[in-house]
Amino acid sequence: MIDFRYHLVSIVAVFLALAIGIVLGSTELQGNTIDVLRTSSNLLKNELDQSNAERNTAQSQLQNNVDFINKAEPRLLANELPGDRIVLVTEPGASSVVISGVKQAAADAGATVTGTVAIQPKFNDLSGTTQSSLSQINSDLASSDQTINQQQAAQLIGTAILATTTAGESTGISTADATTLLGAYAQAGYITITPAVTDRATLAVIVTPDAAPADGQNDPGTQVLLVLAQELAGESAATVVVGSTAGSSPAGSPIAVLRASSASSLVSTVDNADVTIGQVATIWALADQLGGGKPNSYGISGASAVSPVPSTVPSATPTISPSPHATKTGKGDKSVKKK
Repeated sequence: MIDFRYHLVSIVAVFLALAIGIVLGSTELQGNTIDVLRTSSNLLKNELDQSNAERNTAQSQLQNNVDFINKAEPRLLANELPGDRIVLVTEPGASSVVISGVKQAAADAGATVTGTVAIQPKFNDLSGTTQSSLSQINSDLASSDQTINQQQAAQLIGTAILATTTAGESTGISTADATTLLGAYAQAGYITITPAVTDRATLAVIVTPDAAPADGQNDPGTQVLLVLAQELAGESAATVVVGSTAGSSPAGSPIAVLRASSASSLVSTVDNADVTIGQVATIWALADQLGGGKPNSYGISGASAVSPVPSTVPSATPTISPSPHATKTGKGDKSVKKK
């Protein structure tokens, strides 16, 4: 057992150390030591002020760039997809910002959005009960049993909302049959649709979830997305899969998984469609594929490029008029588009 004398010595030692600290603080830390500390503090404050100023400048420049691209979007997209039709296919958790941004970009490009097919969580359920239900609907709607469940469902939905060419509208399934087909999946809770979606589009934009799943590439929704992208690509003239910056950045995000799969050779991807530059890239990607370009990955996170090269690139060498009295060329003479 520790006796009282030990405690007494310990208490005395503590107070002695405290007294020494007070003395040192009031004497030794005066003069040069405090000057050094004050100088160091001033240096750190100056560095912090400089960093804050640089940050503010960078933020101001970024906002200027954002304002510019927002104002320039209509001109950047003008006549890119004149008369084309686009259908949106949204995954559960898709960003409303991405959806509205793509719709606006399509309008600026001269295209029409025929409607939206919203995939419901039930469609991504790989459990036995759901598979049995989906398989039954598929078999009731299709004469072929080569493929089952989500893949066949995606293919059937694709035939109802898409055509590879505008001429395909008259040779595909009828509007009545398309309505019946989509209605069967909607009634069972696999999708929701807008009424005009059976006015077939030739282009498709798939919008991925706004947040990356915890299971990464093993997530059922991500696995179904790969099948969906593959089937819609086969039924359309061009398909692009888009996502938001936050939901596309992680390694296990749906877009990252798609880019590492064989489906990447069938569809283009845009990982920042929640901002204007990504929405412009989405339209350019569709136009590029229509013009014979190959699918590619665009954006800021593991992408091959920020965006496709626009279909019409101005000449680097300006045309010099031979005479100040030469006849001016009207706006109607300018080349605006590829197809």
